[in-house]
Amino acid sequence: MSVRVRFAPSPTGGLHLGGVRTVLYNYLFARHHGGVFVLRIEDTDQSRYVEGAEQYIYDCLRWCGLEPDESPVHGGGYGPYRQSERKDLYRKYAQQLVANGYAYYAFDTPEELDAMRQANKTESNPTPQYDHTLRKKMRNSLTMTDAEVRSLLEQGTPYVIRIKMPENDVVSFDDMIRGEIRYETGLVDDKVLLKADGMPTYHLAVVVDDYLMQITHAFRGEEWLPSAPVHLLLWKYLGWEQEMPRWAHLPLILGPGGKLSKRDGAKYGFPVYAMNWTDPLTGTITEGFRERGFLPEAFINLLALLGWNNGTEQELFSTEELVAAFDMERVHKGGARFDFEKARWFNHEWIKRLPDAELTALVAPLLQQAGLDALDDTYLRVVVGLVKERCTLLPDFVEQAAFFYRDPETPDTDAIRPKWTPEKTAFFTAFCTGLQELALWDLAAIEQLFKDLAAEKQIKPGELQLPLRIMLVGGKFGPGVFQIAACIGRDAVIRRIEKAITLL
Repeated sequence: MSVRVRFAPSPTGGLHLGGVRTVLYNYLFARHHGGVFVLRIEDTDQSRYVEGAEQYIYDCLRWCGLEPDESPVHGGGYGPYRQSERKDLYRKYAQQLVANGYAYYAFDTPEELDAMRQANKTESNPTPQYDHTLRKKMRNSLTMTDAEVRSLLEQGTPYVIRIKMPENDVVSFDDMIRGEIRYETGLVDDKVLLKADGMPTYHLAVVVDDYLMQITHAFRGEEWLPSAPVHLLLWKYLGWEQEMPRWAHLPLILGPGGKLSKRDGAKYGFPVYAMNWTDPLTGTITEGFRERGFLPEAFINLLALLGWNNGTEQELFSTEELVAAFDMERVHKGGARFDFEKARWFNHEWIKRLPDAELTALVAPLLQQAGLDALDDTYLRVVVGLVKERCTLLPDFVEQAAFFYRDPETPDTDAIRPKWTPEKTAFFTAFCTGLQELALWDLAAIEQLFKDLAAEKQIKPGELQLPLRIMLVGGKFGPGVFQIAACIGRDAVIRRIEKAITLL
């Protein structure tokens, strides 16, 4: 059977770094093996459904370049790909489990469940679970006669279906990252499989959907390890044990104080979502990597190395290189610590790598929003090529490129005033005259005029280059000063020098 993997998010909010990394590892594994990547929307918990969250997921994956082969949008031969549209499928399997003695109807009301927890609470067990030690004290089909159960069902009494966990059994599976993992079933509670509204819980839906969609490998976060024994038994009880996908439980992404959280981002000033997420109820915006100015290539690159390495010193990978190199067995067991400064480094390296034409398309809107007339793509491409090595995030281009479009409002003349002399005033006055008369306007001609004039005035060129930079740029930054002069044009150079002379 060819490889089929899936990412199955719930549409409840923004897509966290950990979620995108799960997508990435699924995508890389599928592409490496020539398989299929499926996106399935797990919206069975309608109480947590958030308007706009599903579209947000599609937008994030598109920005990251991780388009699925099958999804609610892309279609495919195993749909529907939203669990809410598959509701009728799950009841059949839940009832099959009841009929075979592997699950049972539970008619307990919320009040009865609360009373059970209060009555059985102890210091060592402050939150009693509905398990093999308590289920015989509750109102369910294990403690009632068949006639009583039938009567309640015919009356439309609300119920859930729970799995009947064995009391003294051990189940195990071979995790692709962690090796063999074993569980004592008596330590696991009887999870709800089908809710009172007829919708399945994650436990039933994920098993049924993975089976029906012929998923061969299932990768998810390590927080799902406690649920594994329930899922293992469901695969067995439904008679699908031989078709169960291979599992890999991915390590956590760690922040400064443990598992990386939205709170960490707010506290330490870095994004934890792929893209901006706006809470539809409060209007609160949680910043994303895209809006901070990260390239998708850098974002994917840094995520891939949060928990995986290919055994070499290589750090910069294109998606194609990641596909070729990816091996699930090289994913670490331990948590990977997120370092925002390292993330910025990745972005800086990818800005330098990206062709100027591609960067130009990304930078132009930012410059225009800042009030700069960046409509000439040919000119902007030159500017981008000159300043990109000085930019870590995309918004940095605004500051680094602004002086190519407008004169500096307040050049930092204080930086050169202490060493300013009448001789330097005379030099720059003569330099403006020479620029006015220059027949060929290019970098070499401007630089030669500058050096010849400095020799004539007996001033070291090094003493004059910083003043020229301050005059043209406004501060101590930017690419080569003669490159700047050649680029901004004769009129702008002369105008800026004359203004600075006046200020000095």
